[in-house]
Amino acid sequence: MKTFSAKASEVQRQWWVIDARDQVLGKVAEKAAVLLRGKHKPIYTPHVDTGDFVVVINAEKVRVTGKKDVKKIYTSFSGYVGGHHSETFKARRERHPELLIERAVRGMIPHNRLGRSVYTKLKVYKGEAHPHESQQPQPVALS
Repeated sequence: MKTFSAKASEVQRQWWVIDARDQVLGKVAEKAAVLLRGKHKPIYTPHVDTGDFVVVINAEKVRVTGKKDVKKIYTSFSGYVGGHHSETFKARRERHPELLIERAVRGMIPHNRLGRSVYTKLKVYKGEAHPHESQQPQPVALS
């Protein structure tokens, strides 16, 4: 029996929608990462993009456990002198809540060309509305 290897041209892609309202950030990001990579499918192949499209709604209503809303700090460095920026979870939620989920998911997918192509299938929105209704995304139940 030969080992099965999926071909990128033969992959059937679905659309999923995850409602992040009152869900823990890590659980939402983990489920999105699994769906994006295609690990939930029996044809999963590590070196081929077998994943689906994922739409996350209500990004501003995601929650974190403990005191992470005031203690968790996101940092970035531009590479220039004085280019260090940091902000708390609470400040980022007010400024740009989509970044919370996007950054969490980015850390859970491969950091290479395949990961960058997988990441483009993630769509995160602040509120309930999203422009992907015509794709008929299926809701995902988080446990």
